[in-house]
Amino acid sequence: MSKNVSFALVGMSCASCVGRAERVLRAIDGVQSASVNLATQGAQVVYEAPASPEMMAAALGKAGYLARQYHLTLAVEGMSCAACVGRVERILGAQAGVASAAANLATRRAEITGWQPLEAQVLARAVTKAGYPAAALDAGADAGAGGGGDGAPVEGAGLWRDVRIAAGLTLPVFVTEMGGHFIPGFHHGLLALIPLQSLWLLQFLLVSAVLAWPGARFFRKGFPALMRGAPDMNTLVALGAGAAWTYSVAVTFLPWALPEASRVVYFEAAAVSVTLILLGRALEARARGRAGQAIARLLRLTPKRARRIGEDGVVCEVAVAELLPGDRVQVVPGEAIALDGRVISGASSVNESMLTGEAMPQEKRPGDRVTGGTLNGNGALVIEVTAVGQNTVLARIVAMVQSAQGGKLPVQALVDRVTFWFVPAVMLIAAGTVLVWILVGAGPAQALVAGVSVLIIACPCAMGLATPVSILVGTGRAAELGILFRRGEALQRLEETRRVGFDKTGTLTLGRPVVEQVMVFGGDEAEALALAAAVEASSEHPLAQAILARAGETGLTLASATDFRAIVGTGAEAMVGGRLIRVGSARMFAGLAPEALAASLAAQRVGKGVVFVGDGERVLAMIVVADQIKPSAAVAVAALKAMGIESAMITGDAEATAQFVATQLGITAVHAGVMPEGKAEVIGALSPLAFVGDGINDAPALASAEVGIAMGTGTDVAMEAGDVVLMRGDPFAVVTAIGLARAVMRNIRQNLVWAFGYNVALIPVAAGVLVPFGGPQLSPILAAGAMALSSVFVLSNALRLKRYRSPE
Repeated sequence: MSKNVSFALVGMSCASCVGRAERVLRAIDGVQSASVNLATQGAQVVYEAPASPEMMAAALGKAGYLARQYHLTLAVEGMSCAACVGRVERILGAQAGVASAAANLATRRAEITGWQPLEAQVLARAVTKAGYPAAALDAGADAGAGGGGDGAPVEGAGLWRDVRIAAGLTLPVFVTEMGGHFIPGFHHGLLALIPLQSLWLLQFLLVSAVLAWPGARFFRKGFPALMRGAPDMNTLVALGAGAAWTYSVAVTFLPWALPEASRVVYFEAAAVSVTLILLGRALEARARGRAGQAIARLLRLTPKRARRIGEDGVVCEVAVAELLPGDRVQVVPGEAIALDGRVISGASSVNESMLTGEAMPQEKRPGDRVTGGTLNGNGALVIEVTAVGQNTVLARIVAMVQSAQGGKLPVQALVDRVTFWFVPAVMLIAAGTVLVWILVGAGPAQALVAGVSVLIIACPCAMGLATPVSILVGTGRAAELGILFRRGEALQRLEETRRVGFDKTGTLTLGRPVVEQVMVFGGDEAEALALAAAVEASSEHPLAQAILARAGETGLTLASATDFRAIVGTGAEAMVGGRLIRVGSARMFAGLAPEALAASLAAQRVGKGVVFVGDGERVLAMIVVADQIKPSAAVAVAALKAMGIESAMITGDAEATAQFVATQLGITAVHAGVMPEGKAEVIGALSPLAFVGDGINDAPALASAEVGIAMGTGTDVAMEAGDVVLMRGDPFAVVTAIGLARAVMRNIRQNLVWAFGYNVALIPVAAGVLVPFGGPQLSPILAAGAMALSSVFVLSNALRLKRYRSPE
């Protein structure tokens, strides 16, 4: 049966790209028709088995065109434990068009992907119907509870209010019931004057208020979840506290129905349990708010108002939301820059550390780009706005970080399998505990205490939070260091990396080559340079910029070029004055004269690059360019080696040039002269491998690597293809990213050991397995305290990642 699928594509730049993408799709067995639209950057495919959307996306990725799934984020309330997370994911995964769904307990979000446009309202209704109120989250909205937006303070304020109410109502019950354990003779003093039945009646009124008011949340969510066959943490608390309260009510009002030895009330257990669990959730909400502060700080960077310069030159203060691309904005000293733009007048230094982690301010002159949210120094600037709204760098960073924080790691699969059965298993253990205690001759009261303790001490919350809260804090800290994990699962894959492949130009070198020499083979040097510059005026390649800069320095007038065509990995060509001018590597030409070949090899042996200029097949000149190695490149390679990671260079440059640079950096594995499509093949042979690149040519390699690491100073296509984006073009940031990934995964393992170990160890203790050997019998109060502290421990451990420092 035929199916339809849609793709959002990245990397489509011309009609030839459309044709190539369609040919790639039609070559897949099972694809019946494929149509690619350059204007919408999308593809529509009709297919049947054995073809699949994943197969098509992989084929397009290898061809250099990234096929992206449609993405939707829902804000989901009411998730309290791992069981809730699993239920939300199963509900979303069953909806039409959904390829995958990942709910996150820490961020209170669900990230949904599909191979066709997703209907937010339909998905939100399905989740809301199941008891978890959901709504579509607009792009760029506040990070909410987990991201540090307004959600966490609002939720926390409500919880702290309930904690105070519950504590105020519970304190008299606790004092009257447990005071004798702390104050000798307490029960034989004034308290002895109050009839026991009256005391129980007072406790009944206070505890009923606790359960019906601040504790009502557990019953409102817990029992409906039980009725739906999907019990969760709220169910355990509601059953435990409800059982203690119900038994105590029976003792208070129907004492004749129970043996005299069993006429003991446990009102204080129900009330204190609810109070302590509320306290734990309030502390958890506070910790989650702290965990998401990185996003909150990013969101606060952009000022609310800016000084717009009108066409008449008059400066008027307006809301940033009113600005449009092309508007001119005045930026005074010490002011935050409102939006992305280009400097058109003035000079200043701009502190970009909040986005890139780079401490030193960057000098800005006319023509330089500036980023919204960065801080202007002592000079005044006038900028032309180039991007607004969700197209700004800051908005894209926030979206990337939020996406990573909502992702799931492969290690989470084990947790999901366990937590799916955890709550039902705890309920069975609690019921079995009560039954066993009664069978061995204990009274109903003792059996009840054991069963309630089991229900209350179990903590699926800790298991549900163990992984996502570490991701939340770790990716937030990474953003502060100028490292963006676009996908959360990249953390685990990067931690496992033992080999890193680097592109050369723009990655290990500055990517700002300068023309050192123009060597002509007959003809005029100025003419050859002018022809090359005319072609390269339409290119964004660093070598093109170097040629244009040299032409500008010499004052050459450039002719207009038509029919420009970039030849990936080789060069470019265009018609200039009726002549087909080619600019690129030796691969563009059928053969080189001996003198040209000798000059080329001589330049490459000392690390220089060469670009040939030809009129058709006839070579007119050779342009020699030099690109400086980045200062931190050698240090980064040495640091990776110390971490047990091998470095390799995979570049399209000539063998001699690549070997020279590799020798300077201490890299022994060199793969030179590799075409863009060949890079993916080399990466496949070296896999598993993380690849670091920055250009359009690197997009297929970034997409095919185990982990693609894109330099943020590179092209948008490379950034889209990468799993990790380094906001500053510093190779040492690769060391920082791997070190942080290892720290996050170590933190996750600590949390999982605690979460599983806690439940495995204390549930049997709560059931009373140690009592026959003289061990303790936990009361529900102690069980509630242990449960609350379990989640707080996991969160506190994860928050240590906020102090992570880059390796020296």
